[in-house]
Amino acid sequence: MKNYVQLGAVVPLIAAAAVTSGQGVLFGGLFGVAGHDAAIGAPLELHVEGIYDLPKAPSQAWALGALVYWTGTACTTVAGSNKLIGVAVATTGAGAGETIGRVRLNGAGVTP
Repeated sequence: MKNYVQLGAVVPLIAAAAVTSGQGVLFGGLFGVAGHDAAIGAPLELHVEGIYDLPKAPSQAWALGALVYWTGTACTTVAGSNKLIGVAVATTGAGAGETIGRVRLNGAGVTP
């Protein structure tokens, strides 16, 4: 097939801001996890599919299968104006020190 480009689990982009490996990144309607550190204007591999441990809103319990949204800095189960990025694949307690949640990225564009 002559119009095939790539699988699509990793999207090559140019970093619009400095990012560190493992950081959540939102490019317009595309959310993913930075595959490596990148300076502004440097090539960046954005992982848009898979399961990742990401920062979550503290003091928020997650149930398995809960919809997960991106606030711009962390994940939450509160929709509001946040962007839907995937689902929780592990339960997480509501303790103030529980600031990491396991998320399966939806691999598609984010939903308002």
